[in-house]
Amino acid sequence: MAATSESLSNPDFDATLARHGIRALSRKSPATIQVNVGKLCNQACHHCHVDAGPRRTEQMTRATAARVIEVLAASARVGTLDITGGAPELNPNFAMLVERARALGRKVIIRCNLTVTQEPGMEWLVDFYRRSAVELVCSLPCYTVENTDRQRGAGVFDKSIAALNQLNAVGFGSGELRLDLVYNPVGASLPPPQAGLEEQYRDELARNFGIVFDSLLTITNMPIARFANQLRTAGIHSAYMSLLVNHFSPATVDGLMCRSLVSVGWDGRLYDCDFNQMLEIPLGDGVASTIRDLNDNDVGKLAGARIATGSHCFGCTAGAGSSCGGALA
Repeated sequence: MAATSESLSNPDFDATLARHGIRALSRKSPATIQVNVGKLCNQACHHCHVDAGPRRTEQMTRATAARVIEVLAASARVGTLDITGGAPELNPNFAMLVERARALGRKVIIRCNLTVTQEPGMEWLVDFYRRSAVELVCSLPCYTVENTDRQRGAGVFDKSIAALNQLNAVGFGSGELRLDLVYNPVGASLPPPQAGLEEQYRDELARNFGIVFDSLLTITNMPIARFANQLRTAGIHSAYMSLLVNHFSPATVDGLMCRSLVSVGWDGRLYDCDFNQMLEIPLGDGVASTIRDLNDNDVGKLAGARIATGSHCFGCTAGAGSSCGGALA
C-alpha cells in the first residue's frame, strides 16, 4: 500500500504492522547485549546515525563498563557482547570489556571503522584483536576510493585498505578469524541485493588489493541524526521516508535485531536497539531504565517486553531489510 503525503509526515509503524496482520513487536529472550561505549570517533561520516566525531566527549565510565560485565555474567542466555561507538576502541575501558567478556566465554563483536587502527598510539589494536579472537564488523561503504572518501572523508579509503591488509596478515577474513564488511548507500537509496554486491566486493578487493573477508553486510541509512539533517537540507526527507514506507516487507519483521538484543548506552541507560538509543526512546515497557535497575542482573527478564517503535523502524524493514547482521530477507 502506497503511503499518503499525510502519513509520511509521521508514518505509523505499528499501524503498518497491523495492516499486515502482524502483532506489535515484543522481545524474545535476548541473545546479545550491544554496548555503545561513547560517541568519540576519529571520523565524522555523513551518514552516521550516532552523530559521532572527534569532538564528542560522551564516554562510558569504568563503573558502567564493569556493570555491563556483571550483567553479562548473570545473563546465561546471552552469548554475544557487541561493542560499538563512535570508535569503541577510543574508550579507555574498551580492552577491559573485551578481555572480561572473552574470559566469560562469550563471543565479542567489535564494530570497527578500520581507520582507527591507523591512528597514532593505536598500533596495538590489530594484535589485540587477534589475541582476543574477536569477530570484526568493519565499515567499508564502497570498494572505490571516490565513493568511500565522499561519504567518510578524504584519505579514509587508503587507510581502510591498509587496515584490511594488516588484518588479513594476522588471520582475519581467511577462515581463522571472522572479518565482515559493511556497505551502506552513499545517498538516499536502498542497498542493492546483498549476495550480488558481496561478490562484487570480493572480486574487486581481491583483484586490486589482495584482500579477503568472510561476508558483506548491507545496511540501510537510517533517517535519524546526521543523515536525517542532510535529507532535510537537501529537501528529500519526505521522499526518502516514502521510499522506506512503500518498500515495507513483512518478511523482515521476525529477524529484526531489537527482538533478540538489548542496547546499552554510554551512560548505562537501556534501549531496544541502537537506533532507539540515538533517539533516546526508552525501553517499550519501561521495565528498567538503566543497566543498574535490572532485576537479578539478568537481561533475560526483558523477554516478552513490548518494543518501542517509531517511523525510523521503516529503515530496518524496507526491501531486504537491515540489521546489525545485514539483510533480513
